[in-house]
Amino acid sequence: MEYRRLGSSGLKVPALSFGAGTFGGKGPLFSAWGTTVEAEARRLIDICLEAGVNLFDTADVYSDGDSEVILGAAVKGRRDEVLLSTKMSLPVGNGPNDAGSSRARLVKGVDAALKRLGMDYIDLMQLHAFDAGTPVEEVLTTLDMLVRSGKLRYVGVSNFSGWQLMKSLAAADRHGYPRYVANQVYYSLVGRDYEWELMPLGLDQGVGALVWSPLGWGRLTGRIRRGEPWPEGSRLHDTAAFGPPVDDERLYDIVDVLEGISEETGRTVPQIAINWLLQRPTVSSVIIGARNEEQLRQNLGAVGWSLSADQVARLDAASATTAPYPHFPYYRQEGFARLNPPPV
Repeated sequence: MEYRRLGSSGLKVPALSFGAGTFGGKGPLFSAWGTTVEAEARRLIDICLEAGVNLFDTADVYSDGDSEVILGAAVKGRRDEVLLSTKMSLPVGNGPNDAGSSRARLVKGVDAALKRLGMDYIDLMQLHAFDAGTPVEEVLTTLDMLVRSGKLRYVGVSNFSGWQLMKSLAAADRHGYPRYVANQVYYSLVGRDYEWELMPLGLDQGVGALVWSPLGWGRLTGRIRRGEPWPEGSRLHDTAAFGPPVDDERLYDIVDVLEGISEETGRTVPQIAINWLLQRPTVSSVIIGARNEEQLRQNLGAVGWSLSADQVARLDAASATTAPYPHFPYYRQEGFARLNPPPV
């Protein structure tokens, strides 16, 4: 397994990490993702550790906290072998302080997550969403306190826009608070919006990307094909409405190229889609999920080899979209590009 620095921090993380969203199976979304219980979770974690995957990601909203409970129980007795990442800020109840990133919410949320995990510290805690109602200085002073107390090692964000992340980083620099070193982002061949603003920001500010849903919300599995209905058993029947929008024709064009490269390389469509991501700027780790051992072992096969330059170029071309304003001139007009070359 290759290990990479998480942004500009000193923490090294595996190129592939494991997402525990399939642990628990509570609610309409997470029950469709997976219903992994403790014994199964321990087996999946065993396989991950054997392959060098030691970063495990969860969140307080995954199955109403049960994902954290199962993950914590599954790694019990081998805390020093693993890196644990969780997220908070999304609503966990109907109370006035059950959502957001206020000091009250974060202090209570971190203590609750530690209790569910059965741990005394969290390696990486990420804000799951931007809280426009709480000053960034309040958020950062609280995170600073939690880091100094030893409850958190590193902090990051997820689902922030460029200005939200940059405002937070500027305040951290101004006051000497901990900087966000990770940005957990949606990024895939069918979802390349990350490249327009957040990727250049990550390059400039030293923020590493942890990629969620690298298979486009289950669309790049090799089972979704042009002119055919979604296969029986696909989680898309239950979860498509929750995920990022995808243009079907563009999806099919990408899948056509993926299948061609699969025939050339002997690799599966998911392995190729993940390998493409591993070659992109700022990507520190790609979070893979699995409902069973077979899926996990297949996804682990995305490392240890590389697509050729020609194969990458074909995937780039098939998945390309026009950048939104004000970004498109930098990709299309020489004068703009000379002033500020795009990262990819």
